Amino acid sequence: MGTRFPLDEVRRRAIARCLAGEAPTIVAASLGRSRRWVYKWLARQQAGGDEWAQEVSRRPWRRPRALPGRVAEAVRMVRLELYNEGLFCGAQNIRWHLEELGFTPLPSVRTINRILARHGLTHRRTGRYVPKGKWYPALPALTANAVHQVDYLGPCYLKGAVRFWSLNTADVATGRCATEPVARCTGQATVDALWATWHRLGCPDAVQADNMPAFFGSPTHPRGMGPLIRLCLAQGIEPWFIPPGEPWRNGVVEKFNDHYGAKFLARVTVPSFAALGPASHAFEAKHNSRYRYTKLGGQTPCEALRREGRTLRYPPRERPPQVPLPRPEAGRYHLVRFIRSDLRLDVFGEPFKLPPEVEYEYVVATVEVEPQRLRVTLGADLIVEFPYQLR
Repeated sequence: MGTRFPLDEVRRRAIARCLAGEAPTIVAASLGRSRRWVYKWLARQQAGGDEWAQEVSRRPWRRPRALPGRVAEAVRMVRLELYNEGLFCGAQNIRWHLEELGFTPLPSVRTINRILARHGLTHRRTGRYVPKGKWYPALPALTANAVHQVDYLGPCYLKGAVRFWSLNTADVATGRCATEPVARCTGQATVDALWATWHRLGCPDAVQADNMPAFFGSPTHPRGMGPLIRLCLAQGIEPWFIPPGEPWRNGVVEKFNDHYGAKFLARVTVPSFAALGPASHAFEAKHNSRYRYTKLGGQTPCEALRREGRTLRYPPRERPPQVPLPRPEAGRYHLVRFIRSDLRLDVFGEPFKLPPEVEYEYVVATVEVEPQRLRVTLGADLIVEFPYQLR
């Protein structure tokens, strides 16, 4: 076998053969290269310079879309600070802190995720998260149907090319769960799914949900009261909306979502959407009658309900009401929000300015329908009231 030369030496020998009168085609064929390669290095040699055979970087001289180096450094420093303080240090939280610092240009969440991955800062915190003592207005759920947590899971896919969403509900006290598959997350589908769920689980005192438009309505009309709000208030149920970006506040139904994904979505095959409902309800019945929970002392959800002996309340009629639902004349609904340094309360996209004493605190914004009023409280203290004309 012949001696293997460095690339720059191969180039020098090839061009030397050309200068000695050998045809570029023959030189290229003997080296397993193209004629274009030979002519390229011949042009480099004729342009002059001692380093003509060295590889030249192909990196562009200008990168107009490249982030300034200080952006990546700021992301790294904020992430390190949050991690050392034991706070949540994900991309969204980093962006919030950069915004509070007045940093510009403000990178997107996707860009922050890329910076964290590039610098190897995506490892998760080890051990259990320890709360830092920040008060949160959690709903008490000591009895059956005191609080239902609801959440849309999807889009989901099953074998057989079935695409759907599942409105999952969990009774916090007893662990009973319900699943209602829907083809689309429309207002009527949400009303139908909740109505069917309440026929099986009973009507709750409060429903806790995230800020999905299918639940509250539309950010274009923040005072319009979406289908979930109108349906709940008509049945004497108070809706509660958790802070945006904090899904763990709905931890019971989120845990059930994981269980539903592992034990139902990953295992069940259905031929059509029509067959999905019965299969989903069969899984629900199995969960409520056979799965045992430590928090229930080893009981199943159905056993916990029987042991409590509470009389449940059900919807007044079989068929669900039709959208658009009439606007309620009484009742109230609540939004839990974390107030940052800008002292801005966001009510479904509509901002309200709050006093400084609520900075970095969780407040409850309560919309009272009959007096058309928005009340903001911190614990048991009333902070401020706003007139709130509902539409």
